[in-house]
Amino acid sequence: MHQFIDRRANPKGKSHGNRQRFLRRARENIKERVDRSVREKSIQEGDGVSPEGEKVTIPAKGLQEPRFFHSGQGGNRRYVLPGNKEFVVGDTIPKPDGGSGQGGRKASEEGEGDDAFSFTLTRDEYLEILFDGLELPDLVEKSTVETETIGSRRAGLTTAGTPNNLNLVRTMRNSLGRRIALRRPSAQAQADLEAEIEMLAGLPSLSKAQVALLEELQSRLEALQRKRKVVGYIDPIDLRFDTHVPEKIRKSRAVVFCLMDVSGSMQEREKDLGKRFFLLLHLFLSRCYEHTELVFIRHTHLAEEVDEETFFYARETGGTIVSTALDKMREVIADRYPPQEWNIYGAQVSDGENFGNDSARCKKLLLEDLLPVCQYYAYMEIVEESADALLHDSEAGDDLWQNYRTVKAQAPHFEMQRVAHAAHIYPIFREFFLPRIKGGQNA
Repeated sequence: MHQFIDRRANPKGKSHGNRQRFLRRARENIKERVDRSVREKSIQEGDGVSPEGEKVTIPAKGLQEPRFFHSGQGGNRRYVLPGNKEFVVGDTIPKPDGGSGQGGRKASEEGEGDDAFSFTLTRDEYLEILFDGLELPDLVEKSTVETETIGSRRAGLTTAGTPNNLNLVRTMRNSLGRRIALRRPSAQAQADLEAEIEMLAGLPSLSKAQVALLEELQSRLEALQRKRKVVGYIDPIDLRFDTHVPEKIRKSRAVVFCLMDVSGSMQEREKDLGKRFFLLLHLFLSRCYEHTELVFIRHTHLAEEVDEETFFYARETGGTIVSTALDKMREVIADRYPPQEWNIYGAQVSDGENFGNDSARCKKLLLEDLLPVCQYYAYMEIVEESADALLHDSEAGDDLWQNYRTVKAQAPHFEMQRVAHAAHIYPIFREFFLPRIKGGQNA
């Protein structure tokens, strides 16, 4: 007889299917908590997502599974519910005194009751919810350099395969159908027959009728055992294996330029907000786009291409000439990323301070050199905490903001936003990378 043991991994011993159904049911509450957690994380926590996952707490209301109850009223019920540690059978549970209730559970600061449910999202689940619905706008295939990798896809079932590809559900379904069709005796039927024979055999004396019955039962038991051996529980004909076929996966390459102002006007608060934005961007690209390269450019009055460590953690200061970063981006594109072969994106963070008439040159560089070869360009400007009104006043702002407003009016794939607090970063990030319809508007 064949014996099969399902050793497929499930996270922490839980059913993977049940976990996915739970995440779908509670997705709205989970997403709200994930959005809140990413706004509250400190920049010192690196990318902010632990390899072990993230613990989230959501209201328990609405998570209960449906249950059946008796509709009848009254009755003397003598039982103790599972998990009880205070009572034993026979104890009388006193009724609560009338009028002495507290009028419901204690309220929380968020307006929710005490009941809550805490669990841990894996890193992949956390990032999937964090970046749900986001994409690099207008990503297109570049025919001259699109890469081809060999992947696999499901291609139905087969009767032969390796044990790790065994489809347990279909195998057991086939086994059940064959046993029903061939009328294989059940184990319970054999046990009942053996019990009846044992009872008759244990009698001190047997009549002729009982002896004949005993012989008949033994004959039936032998026939039943033979049929159970012939019609096995699982037969090789029941086995079904998942089959996969190789396929070529075509992927387009993209490069994202990260430009950050680190001049003297960018104090620790401004740099912290800029790093938060770029950490989110880095997580998003590494999670959702396998073949995406990142180019990091820092600038004061001079611009240089740096590695990731230097971009996020180096300390330097100096004057402010924003056009140097745009010049450096143009040089790198000309040197390594031909527009006909690459999807090119730009993301820039600054406090809006710039030297002299350099803002007009920034506008010229964007309109004439960069935006014609870019799929999309996002600019985030950091304003003072006391300047919240500037977030919604498109007429106000420094010279760089005003010049970039002119760029936005002429280029629908250029987007600009302002932030004043850490809580603004994630909503604006989502606004930058929501799917867009033709013309640059959010879908």
